Amino acid sequence: MTVLTDRLGRPMHDLRISVTDRCNFRCRYCMPREVFGRDFAFMPKEQLLSFEEIERLAKIFVSLGVKKIRLTGGEPLLRKNITFLIERLTQIDGLEDIGLTTNGVLLEKLAGDLKNAGLKRMNVSLDALDEKLCQQINDSGVPSTHILKGIHKAKEVGLNIKINMVVKKGMNEQEILPMAEYFKQHDIPLRYIEFMDVGSTNGWDLKNVITKKEIYTLLSAHYELEPVDPSYIGEVAKRYRYKGTNTEVGFITSVSESFCSTCTRARLAADGKMYTCLFATDGFDLKQLLRSGADDHKLTETIMQIWGARTDRYSDERTEETARNRKKIEMSYIGG
Repeated sequence: MTVLTDRLGRPMHDLRISVTDRCNFRCRYCMPREVFGRDFAFMPKEQLLSFEEIERLAKIFVSLGVKKIRLTGGEPLLRKNITFLIERLTQIDGLEDIGLTTNGVLLEKLAGDLKNAGLKRMNVSLDALDEKLCQQINDSGVPSTHILKGIHKAKEVGLNIKINMVVKKGMNEQEILPMAEYFKQHDIPLRYIEFMDVGSTNGWDLKNVITKKEIYTLLSAHYELEPVDPSYIGEVAKRYRYKGTNTEVGFITSVSESFCSTCTRARLAADGKMYTCLFATDGFDLKQLLRSGADDHKLTETIMQIWGARTDRYSDERTEETARNRKKIEMSYIGG
């Protein structure tokens, strides 16, 4: 099979599928309440891709080289009967891996069902162990203890867990070391994520970014870290291991050390638009093709054309001006 690549020679190996634009958190760096309040118009059900439509598109993406799918949102566990979709996706020939990213609120309840549906791994977002600070960040009153119960339940049922921590200056830098110690003790990989300018409503400013170098320096004063080789082309996290253990810590460095040159990710929003970059301004409407009766050949050709024309390298080209003034799709809509 001919490998599909974009104009910069990057293959399409990963697909992020947002299954809903709704979330039960209002984290200020993602969905600030003054924007996403009670009157905010989320997508009506009929605007969302159905599970059958998602499965059909997923099969086409896999036929074009996608090996890994990650379900995102919003909060994907809010999508009713999400386990049914997982069951269907795990049966696609050629798909090597399916994961899910969640805020963990519903995880204690659903972990067993997710495992039984065929899910093998998930990333759980948690930005602080301190209960009051966690509640302030998610702006929804959910304490860290509730999320931790879900994390441990997921590990208990056999799901592979990684923790995502967005680090923002003035918000939670004091939690860097407590988070490292806690998840090191429990042998759960932790990923520190630099505060990114995703979307246009999160008040991003470069002065609020704490870089991988700063976090690494802080950790190194307390732990001996050794680098871990990437496990596949296009791996985003820069990974390390606590010496003498198999427990990892990693960094997502979209701001300080961009990884555009090896980005292999396509994104499918909940309403069926395909995006070729997390920082995109426009998408390509695959749902319109689906619902107008296009056959698989037409859909395949369209996706090939979209990826083949791709030149995105936003993080390579980012400046403070473009970060502030370019109107970008919101994270809750496009999926992380």
